[in-house]
Amino acid sequence: MPSKKQIRRQQKLKRHQYEEVYVDDAGRELDPEEVRELIGSSPKAANAAKRKPSGRQPRTIEPPSMRRTLKRGLLFFPLMLITVILLGKNLTLAKQITQTIVLMAFFLPFSYFMDTMMFRAYQRRLGKVLDEGKRR
Repeated sequence: MPSKKQIRRQQKLKRHQYEEVYVDDAGRELDPEEVRELIGSSPKAANAAKRKPSGRQPRTIEPPSMRRTLKRGLLFFPLMLITVILLGKNLTLAKQITQTIVLMAFFLPFSYFMDTMMFRAYQRRLGKVLDEGKRR
């Protein structure tokens, strides 16, 4: 029994009287005659016309920077201070601020580490995509 995805794919294939569907850069479907006129006998142009737009562009992840991490810390410092004030009502204000600074001392390196991990994963993913493109 075919799944819903397989059924939709089969229905999509049956919508056209011709076997291959060509899509231009703007996303319009082209008739095979139009494609032959546009590309002539160039195989590179045929591959370019055959590719469909992928939809949305993948998010680019910038390399980690201490400046961005410190900006994030400036945003989170008041939120952490409010949390410490609400949870530590028996502490003095100086102790609450000190505790918030200690929390930030853990948060900032961890945030930078997470940025680094995300960037490395993004670079690996890009390398994999580039390698697949070279194989074809």
